[in-house]
Amino acid sequence: MDRPPETKPATGDRPVPNDPAHDRIWAPLAVPIFRALWITALVSNIGTWMQTVGAQWFMVEQHTHPLLIALIQTASAAPVLLLGIPAGVLGEFLNRRSLLIWMQTLQVLLSAALVTLTATGEMTPYLLLIITLLLGGATAVQLPAYQALATEIVPVRLVPMAASLSAVSVNIARAIGPAIAGVLLSGFGVAFVFGMNLLSFAAFLVVLVTWRSYRPDARQAERFVDAARAGVRYVTRAAVVRRMYVRLGAFVVPGSVLYALLPLIATERLGLDSAGYGLLLAGIGVGSIGAAFLMPVFRSWGANRTVLAASVLFGAATIGVALSPTIVLALPLLALAGAAWIGVVATLNGAVQSFLPVWVRARGLSVYQMVLYGSMAAGGLLSGVVAGWVGATAVTAAAGVVTLLVAASQLLWPLLETADKKRETFALPLAEASVDVDGTSPTLVLVRYDVTPENVDAFRAQMRLVEHSRRRTGARTWALYQDREDGGWVEAFGVGSWDEHLQQHRARLTRYDQTVIETAGALANSVEVEHLVETADAATPRRAHHAGAAHHSPPHPAAPS
Repeated sequence: MDRPPETKPATGDRPVPNDPAHDRIWAPLAVPIFRALWITALVSNIGTWMQTVGAQWFMVEQHTHPLLIALIQTASAAPVLLLGIPAGVLGEFLNRRSLLIWMQTLQVLLSAALVTLTATGEMTPYLLLIITLLLGGATAVQLPAYQALATEIVPVRLVPMAASLSAVSVNIARAIGPAIAGVLLSGFGVAFVFGMNLLSFAAFLVVLVTWRSYRPDARQAERFVDAARAGVRYVTRAAVVRRMYVRLGAFVVPGSVLYALLPLIATERLGLDSAGYGLLLAGIGVGSIGAAFLMPVFRSWGANRTVLAASVLFGAATIGVALSPTIVLALPLLALAGAAWIGVVATLNGAVQSFLPVWVRARGLSVYQMVLYGSMAAGGLLSGVVAGWVGATAVTAAAGVVTLLVAASQLLWPLLETADKKRETFALPLAEASVDVDGTSPTLVLVRYDVTPENVDAFRAQMRLVEHSRRRTGARTWALYQDREDGGWVEAFGVGSWDEHLQQHRARLTRYDQTVIETAGALANSVEVEHLVETADAATPRRAHHAGAAHHSPPHPAAPS
């Protein structure tokens, strides 16, 4: 459940002043452990992008096919798509610090092997792709845990700012890392760049190992498959989140083409070497850093206007970069592209983290990462294939046009407003059971409403919202019936297990869900609730308890199950 408003995080770090003027995007950095994790995670992310650029340049030096060059981005991103849901479940229920330590250790070992093989001349393009894929897998497992942890260790009021900072860190690293790598490649070579990545991973690992004060929030364990299904069910049934993810994917698929094919734009169109390529990446970095300082302005614009404006800017900049005849023109356009990328991705990431309920935050973020990295993988793969036929310049320019069309679509399908959605957790009381219940038993909940004829239309309309609430929080089936004898209305929804239904009562409902359910109950003269659990032989369900009749003036607390 959400912690109440406080000035001190649960980890025991020093208080943060409860001052609205203090609550700017940088305010979470006043929490010492958040600051240490954020800085070293930024360094680690920079190292990751340095490794990606180093790998791409290794492919260029080996004169490999454009598809293999683009596949470096795909190999880094694809594991997030494949492992996203399991990673979300692990990040939800395991000790997040311990999980991060294990994954960071694995990345240190893989990076050490990468450095050794490259320095000794034993590295091959296909071996590089395999190691990149394994590193991507470790990143995939730790991403949801880290993002959920970052918002867990700051005061509740600073969660939106912490979410934005996490997104800003990832995207600044995406710009700064390649820029640094480009400079180092010309002077020291690919193996040195891989070595810097190894050191960045080690720095983050040291902070995690020496942080002993972490105490994870109490979370009741759930079965792995059930927890995974619950996370996917929430995302698919939460219209606000679903719209954000669709918008993210629609932007990133064409948007990632610029990053995937920039090495070829640099060498084939602009005639640059590794130093010139690094300069192009530095242009992206300057724009990204500038955008990070503008995040408070973006927040004041609102998510819709920020995403729309930044998408237009990124599309136009991408076209300009593809058609630029010289580096002098390409550099400022890349700076604009870097700023626009931050504007879209960081805004959506912060909005998602702020909106997701605590009980499903890591799983919801894992789906976010699946969309982000899956879209990057798709963009890299498609751009590499098509660039082999028509060239990098044409593909990049076309991607810019597609990005503009995606931006225009937002005028018809904007992001949904979240101002009226109360996100704090609401614990719903539950009557004592009259029989012992096996926690794994499938459960059927029946809610009978006595609705007068004049309220029927309003009741049926409200029940559509109730259905969305039930399905978001765990219902696998839902239906509304009318009793042909007495005209009463019966809501029936099935939950995978009694334990999962208990989670609905204890942690999964928000105040918004409470309002939706109680509004439906207020339209009825009385509400009766029954809980039926499946018997061991699965032949006949049995009643767990019966809440009895209740008049809704105000609604009975046990009625909205």
